[in-house]
Amino acid sequence: MLVVGAGVIGLTAAVCLAEAGHDVRVRAELLPEETTSAVASGLWTPGADVRELAWSRVTYDELMRLDGVAGTGVHVEAGLEVSDLTDGPLEWAADLPEYRLLTAAELPPGMRTGLWTRAPMIDLPPYLRYLTRRLATAGTEIERAVVRDLRAAVAEAEVVVHCAGLAAGGLAGDPDVVPVRGQHVVVRNPGIGHFYIEAVADADWTGFFPHGDRLVLAGTSHLGDRNPEPDPVVARGILDRCARAEPRLAGAEVLAHQVGLRPARPAVRLDVETYASGRIVHCYGHGGSGVSLSWGCAREVVRLVG
Repeated sequence: MLVVGAGVIGLTAAVCLAEAGHDVRVRAELLPEETTSAVASGLWTPGADVRELAWSRVTYDELMRLDGVAGTGVHVEAGLEVSDLTDGPLEWAADLPEYRLLTAAELPPGMRTGLWTRAPMIDLPPYLRYLTRRLATAGTEIERAVVRDLRAAVAEAEVVVHCAGLAAGGLAGDPDVVPVRGQHVVVRNPGIGHFYIEAVADADWTGFFPHGDRLVLAGTSHLGDRNPEPDPVVARGILDRCARAEPRLAGAEVLAHQVGLRPARPAVRLDVETYASGRIVHCYGHGGSGVSLSWGCAREVVRLVG
């Protein structure tokens, strides 16, 4: 069996398949810490529809089991989630394990609703290393190679699990896969212990996500933008917006600039194509929710493989 892709979706699927007793190989153009997953902010959020909600619940349970386990990068934090899209409670709030709605006086300027909650956060570089170690323990290494033809891969492996992220569109001939460019600024944490994230209509928004002594500042969601290089004007906007939301971030020491091209699709594709030579299990199109859906999708992949 061949898993194509080594981002958080491909790695998690490979771990679940290998631990279920399947003979698994992983082939990827980019190694885990070179993928978009490695620069994700790492906040778990509930899925956006019935299918995704079920997958996110499975993922939540798995992440809670890893909370505080050394070397995983998983830690539960309190934080603030706000929106200018509605006056009522955020529609997915009831699925959070604990939350408190904000009063009007507590809302940041321009926001119409919000809540305090606790949720798993994932520091992606150590988390991807953890998954890679877990995969190696199950007897599987990652081969760096480019897969150009899924049908040819099926002829070789009989079962192909297709988790190629943004490249999945070309491999599957799926025009619905489009990039959503996200840019982050990583700063030295001045002592902030909570996260903050906005759900807004604008493609430029504000968020910050603590991971120990580093803080990931966000954010942008620019549909169709494939530029992989950090834009200094965008970075300045991120720094300014985050400093307005949290004054302690004014003048924070910048450690890194990051860009990730999220593999968006109107809905996640998770299904099976059958050929005379074997099967392709497609699992792609997670957008910015890859970490939040990863374990639920991986368990579903195992079920589909049989």
